[in-house]
Amino acid sequence: MAALKYAGLEDTDSEEELPPGWEERTTKDGWVYYANHLEEKTQWEHPKSGKRKRVAGDLPYGWEQETDENGQVYFVDHINKRTTYLDPRLAFTVEDNPVKPTTRQKYDGNSTAMEILQGRDLSGKVAIITGANSGIGFETAKSLALHGACVILACRSLARGNDAVQRILGEWHKAKVEAMTLDLASLQSVQHFAETFKSKNLPLHILICNAAVFGAPWSLTEDGLESTFQVNHLGHFYLVQLLQGVLRQSSPARVVVVSSESHRFTEIKDSSGKLDFSLLSPSKKEYWAMLAYNRSKLCNILFSNELNRRLSPHGVTSNSVHPGNMIYSSLHRNWWVYTLLFTLARPFTKSM
Repeated sequence: MAALKYAGLEDTDSEEELPPGWEERTTKDGWVYYANHLEEKTQWEHPKSGKRKRVAGDLPYGWEQETDENGQVYFVDHINKRTTYLDPRLAFTVEDNPVKPTTRQKYDGNSTAMEILQGRDLSGKVAIITGANSGIGFETAKSLALHGACVILACRSLARGNDAVQRILGEWHKAKVEAMTLDLASLQSVQHFAETFKSKNLPLHILICNAAVFGAPWSLTEDGLESTFQVNHLGHFYLVQLLQGVLRQSSPARVVVVSSESHRFTEIKDSSGKLDFSLLSPSKKEYWAMLAYNRSKLCNILFSNELNRRLSPHGVTSNSVHPGNMIYSSLHRNWWVYTLLFTLARPFTKSM
């Protein structure tokens, strides 16, 4: 094929030559797709063989991947001073044999973030992720950034946030990532974060409320509230309220609240069926760490449902999500018993 020869490679797959009007392309993360210029459509399967492919290995020495103003991936050969939209690794593709999904569910407990984002270009999208310096938050931030999104890591420790930024840049030096200070245990910090973000005059397409504490001993925040309740729920509630104007202006936009299946094992009503506010921010005498966590996760879901009811007519959706049981992250760090339980469960649960 002439295009392969232009990229400095010979045609090594002539038995699967594309029909007239078709072109082979790659996504940012190395998946091969096919463009039909006659019908102006694209597809993952080869138009003749029906096979799916991905490129193997790194770019050849002297080559670099770029993105044009239309979000199209192209490749620069710095040695020979030329550019091409054809991935020079296409001569070395490997076949992908995905298990065909059922009609009911496309993804399952073994799906990875990179699989779910496969083929998506998030260039121009802005995302905020709380607690993004470790665990699920970090993996989410990295996955979005590697697909082109501008990602703000909202972290209690700016130093740890900057370390996370460097780890992402180590995987792709052109990733658009930034760390900002956000302490959910301080409503003043939440307000300062929102004001600082608004001063950047950026849109906000994705807000992921991920940060949480688990199994923490009883303590009060500077605002006089029990810390698990404020960090896991109230701080996020306040953050969304402060940023909902930006979300609405950026529509279509979405809020994702990371909750837990643990929400099922608690109650926040009194014996007469009314909301019992004393259960949300209990005294030290009435405090039990596990129940406090479960109640905060129930509040997450109630909040997300109501937020979706109010904002979806304005182009902002809200969903709560259970990420998986006992994922081995830093969530269990507050007590050695929890660490032991999470360690024992680790071979049987989802990885980061």
